[in-house]
Amino acid sequence: MKRFFSFPNPVNDAAARTVALGVVTMTITVLVTGWVWILIPLTYGFLARVLAGPKLSPLGRFAVSVAAPRIAKTPAFAHWERLVPGPPKRFAQGIGLAFTTATVITWATAGWGAARWILLPLLVAASLEGFAGYCLGCTMFGWLMKWGLVPASVCEECADLTKRWARQGLVNT
Repeated sequence: MKRFFSFPNPVNDAAARTVALGVVTMTITVLVTGWVWILIPLTYGFLARVLAGPKLSPLGRFAVSVAAPRIAKTPAFAHWERLVPGPPKRFAQGIGLAFTTATVITWATAGWGAARWILLPLLVAASLEGFAGYCLGCTMFGWLMKWGLVPASVCEECADLTKRWARQGLVNT
């Protein structure tokens, strides 16, 4: 059971970016159309990915099984195919869950006029991940590690970024 409720480590960045683009699509659809019911699958998706990675998430399954393998074969997007640490991605999914849950609660208590604004930071973060490959949640995770709020044992690769930077040719070893 513990293995089922685990998050992959490492994570294929192509799959992560595909999930982010799905979140962007759903968020824009909610904001433009006012179809608040889309918050249900959006929130469920974040909860499913936090609990068990892509196993329980239809968007996650699509990203891992369909999109990522095709992206790897497409020359224009082949650079998306790289492995990144899982713990920061799980943290980012948790932030998405917090924002969508806050949106649902605000919608139920204060109405859509107030709730819609909570989705804007989510839209920005998912857009950065999907279009630019920059994970804002992962950056925040790194800060929490630097400040000692997340122990290095949670993500040893994250604790020593020089190894990853060396693999990417960003520093000399």
